[in-house]
Amino acid sequence: MRKFTALVAGALALSAASLAYAGNPMVGGAPMYADKNIVENAVNSKDHTTLVAAVKAAGLVETLQGAGPFTVLAPTNEAFAALPAGTVETLLKPENKDKLTKILTCHVVAAKALSADIMKMVDDDKGAHPVKTVGGCTWTAKYQGDKITIEDENGNVANVTIANVEQSNGVIHVIDAVLLPKM
Repeated sequence: MRKFTALVAGALALSAASLAYAGNPMVGGAPMYADKNIVENAVNSKDHTTLVAAVKAAGLVETLQGAGPFTVLAPTNEAFAALPAGTVETLLKPENKDKLTKILTCHVVAAKALSADIMKMVDDDKGAHPVKTVGGCTWTAKYQGDKITIEDENGNVANVTIANVEQSNGVIHVIDAVLLPKM
């Protein structure tokens, strides 16, 4: 009987845990909880350690823990690694905080935009929607099938690889490239 009780208790705990993020995809091997904010979830993704370090270095943790709503285009570690050698290390230096902040805030939109919302805006704008970011950048959103792409001011394109990761203060879309403003 004890084994059965322990088994039932374990199953209930597992069910409760999966309900907490039901509907949200796993990101970087970690569950993403819709009742946690962007920072609380991002720190658990093994694919976003560079982004988290950059957010900390730029002093944006408190902002991204705020009420929002925010849409965050979250580049993976691989996206940061694809930048020219030494770029990330240089950006993380205190003397480059303004430049880092600019790049990061150009990955944030001051609204909650799920992929269906983005696709509707693209359709309404006849195939390409201008996306105004918190950092003052204007990107271009497009899509083909169910795949959304974001083009930066330099013509670089990031693909949304995991969409609609809902947060208590917005949504995260994982992207495969770092979007860069003209500087």
